[in-house]
Amino acid sequence: MEIRTATMADLPRVAAVEAACFPAAEAATEAEFAARLAVYPNHFWLLEQDGELISFINGMVSDEPDLRDEMYADASLHNEAGAWQMIFGVNTMPQYRRQGMAARVMERVIADAKAQGRKGCVLTCKDRLVHYYETFGFRSEGVSDSTHGGVVWYAMRLTF
Repeated sequence: MEIRTATMADLPRVAAVEAACFPAAEAATEAEFAARLAVYPNHFWLLEQDGELISFINGMVSDEPDLRDEMYADASLHNEAGAWQMIFGVNTMPQYRRQGMAARVMERVIADAKAQGRKGCVLTCKDRLVHYYETFGFRSEGVSDSTHGGVVWYAMRLTF
């Protein structure tokens, strides 16, 4: 298995994995991924095995301490020198879940964010995943202001 950062050539596979992992109301569109890949491809971590995309994590970098819904759709808000690595999505193909695939990618994201001198990582998740992210050192900050996809999200922060 290999973890690497994405290129625009990965766009169709990234969009397909996202569609398999999230309901349409929550999933990023191919156009949104294209905009993100044009601005911050080095903040897309892909886990592949024999050329198959198994899992990926993506998100912009910002000096803003909190993940705002506008960040999902506006790649221009990325600030490469920013303090916080935002995490927009942790995606693993259903047949590979509960095998540690997402954890491998998350550990790499955390290590890279530390190496880049960030203050930490920020994400939002559903209630059932709060405990999972706590295993990486994230702490819940309670219900987020996010209305993304019309569901309740919890703000999670990992501070280095």
